[in-house]
Amino acid sequence: MVDADPTEHAGATGPVEATSALNVEVLTIFPEVVESYCSASIIGRARRSGLLDLKVHDLREATKDPHRSVDDSPFGGGAGMVLAPGPVFAAVEKAQPVRPLYLCSPGGRRFDQAMAAELAAGSFSLLCGRYEGVDQRVVDHLVDGEISIGDYVLAGGELAALVIIEAVARLVPGVVGNEASVLDDSFTTGLLEYPQYTRPAEFRGWTVPEVLRGGDHGRIARWRHAEALRRTLERRPDLIAARGGLSGVEVQLLLEHGYPVGAVEASQAQRPGSAGAAASEERDLP
Repeated sequence: MVDADPTEHAGATGPVEATSALNVEVLTIFPEVVESYCSASIIGRARRSGLLDLKVHDLREATKDPHRSVDDSPFGGGAGMVLAPGPVFAAVEKAQPVRPLYLCSPGGRRFDQAMAAELAAGSFSLLCGRYEGVDQRVVDHLVDGEISIGDYVLAGGELAALVIIEAVARLVPGVVGNEASVLDDSFTTGLLEYPQYTRPAEFRGWTVPEVLRGGDHGRIARWRHAEALRRTLERRPDLIAARGGLSGVEVQLLLEHGYPVGAVEASQAQRPGSAGAAASEERDLP
């Protein structure tokens, strides 16, 4: 049986090779919010160590009126205010942020681990929307694309920008102390991560699985792979489908670890046609 590197699976999105600092710029009306979060924890350390070059620009910097206004009422009526094109264009033209420039917007491409890996390979900037939305001319003529972090509504794009920055920065070599932990993260190999345990071995009568305490790293690797498969089948079957279903070896592994035969057969019944099934058979397990 061949040992498989998790990064060789379809959809692998672990650390990327980097030759210089990751450059990210953020344009927002609340620069202090972004600066505060990005000065702490692993993002703050990455900035201080030179692995992440993050610049934050105030969208109000280029305004000319006494109130530093950046919004106006929508044409055609309606609730809320709209981020106006004038201040946004002026701020971007003054800051000259690195490109591509993405608008954090519910109408954008869904952000996921694969996109995080794409962004980690180069520099990019984020424009944080606010209020009822952003004037469409900003979308049509200023930004290079839009990114959405999910199907829900936030008051503005700052939290979305922070999600994107942290997910991307973690993939830059050196940002996370143990890079092996990034390879094991949920979604990196197209699966949810296996359960994690730490001391004590028994807590209120709940014990850590024996396999994790035995020191047999081969058994531990197989147990973790089986648990990742089990969790993904139960909680995110769409991820299994995106990988082309389960391979025969993965089915065998699940059965060996006590996963119900009927549940495995039901999963296999939902697999794509023979081409996808044949491709998935090529995946090996540790």
